[in-house]
Amino acid sequence: MSYVSQLLGENEEVVLVARQSWVVLLRAAVVDLIFVVIILAVAALAFGWSQGQPLTLALALLLLIPIGRFVWQVTRWRNREYIVTNRRVIQVDGTINKNVIDSSLEKVNDVRMTQSILGRLFDYGDVEILTASELGLNRFQRLTDPIKFKTAMLNEKEKLGFDELAAPAAPVSKPSEISILIAQLNALHKEGMLTDQEFQKKKAELLARL
Repeated sequence: MSYVSQLLGENEEVVLVARQSWVVLLRAAVVDLIFVVIILAVAALAFGWSQGQPLTLALALLLLIPIGRFVWQVTRWRNREYIVTNRRVIQVDGTINKNVIDSSLEKVNDVRMTQSILGRLFDYGDVEILTASELGLNRFQRLTDPIKFKTAMLNEKEKLGFDELAAPAAPVSKPSEISILIAQLNALHKEGMLTDQEFQKKKAELLARL
């Protein structure tokens, strides 16, 4: 049984499993390649100076460091998953020690998706989920096919009988939850993620639910 299967509740099913784009490995690959080139250059010079003495062998063994580092980065990338089920959005991270964060679709109030020019070319982007939970804001960076991920969330939320993410959420009975959501919106507004008009509109919708 896979680790993800153990996280599922009764009658809960996995709808979509997404990972970060391969571009997240590109930076690590470039850095490791630079180290490999430097080590090979130094090893070649050392071989000429020491005429094949142990110093050259020691430098050659240093190649294991960037190679091992890149293998570790790939392993972490493969074990980082973003999952949409018919009830939740789950983020699983970690190779040995696992870190799991999940948000109920019922508590998802809004979603923001951003794609740069490179993101559109290579089909990756960031997805930010605003929830009514204590975590408040979940950000999934450089997801492969972010449009598909967001659409899967919308479809599953609709099947649960809730309005689409873009619509006002169901009435919240606790004023404290409204205050938390307004604080989250204010943070997004200060960071420039929401325009003045969007902020005031969302704030008015939340206050109307008090």
